[in-house]
Amino acid sequence: MSDQEERLFGGNVADAVVRVGATVRKPVTEATSSVEAFLEHLFEVGFRGAPRTLGRDDKRRHVLEYVPGATQEPFSYTSEELGRVGQLIREFHAAAKSFVPPEGALWKVVIGPDAEELICHHDLAPWNLVRGGDRWVFIDWDGSGPGSVLWDVAYAAQTFVPLIHGGEPAVDASRLRCFVDGYGLDRSQREKLPELMVARTRAMFELGERAAITGEQPWARLHAEGHGSRHWRQAADYVERHLEIWRDALLAGFDDDCRGQA
Repeated sequence: MSDQEERLFGGNVADAVVRVGATVRKPVTEATSSVEAFLEHLFEVGFRGAPRTLGRDDKRRHVLEYVPGATQEPFSYTSEELGRVGQLIREFHAAAKSFVPPEGALWKVVIGPDAEELICHHDLAPWNLVRGGDRWVFIDWDGSGPGSVLWDVAYAAQTFVPLIHGGEPAVDASRLRCFVDGYGLDRSQREKLPELMVARTRAMFELGERAAITGEQPWARLHAEGHGSRHWRQAADYVERHLEIWRDALLAGFDDDCRGQA
């Protein structure tokens, strides 16, 4: 196996990530040991939608399985594929619920969740989903930590549908329904989700605003590039403006099935 290092690009926050043969090497953070324990658990219980953790190398970097494939733009996801993403996230949460964090576990959760029910990914988005044939894998688990099912789902819904400024509410509502049907949220969860989508999207804007003042990277850079004041603020406004449309779409006709739509 070649030991030549290949710099990997993509995503917004990964730093100094390289590929070495069939592995990925990442800098270690104070949360890495906790993340390793979590990934080990996911593998042990049979979840294959995350890369396997493989320990540390001689440069003290975190070594993970390299997952072949590519990420896709959110608009390229069909309704059926959105349902598959929802199902994959449900399988992840089911696997995560039995995880018991090690004593003294440290996490790097950038945005505080609404509740702490289980360990969540916190960045379930198209830029972190590698699609390689039949296997779809979420990458970049460095920011995982305590959260709630709906907090994770709210962010994934916003990024995968996607729910952004300039969207068509009727079309987006249909796509949102397919994603949520894939996950299988119950009625109570569907009633709560729209408000949490607003809160989670608004929190991304507020993160950029804080970073612009404190200089915290990479968020300050992303804010300067427009990911704060432009993208996330407008996205949050869009999600909030059409709350009733999202709620109606999620609650109407539980027997309706969006699978097979283009």
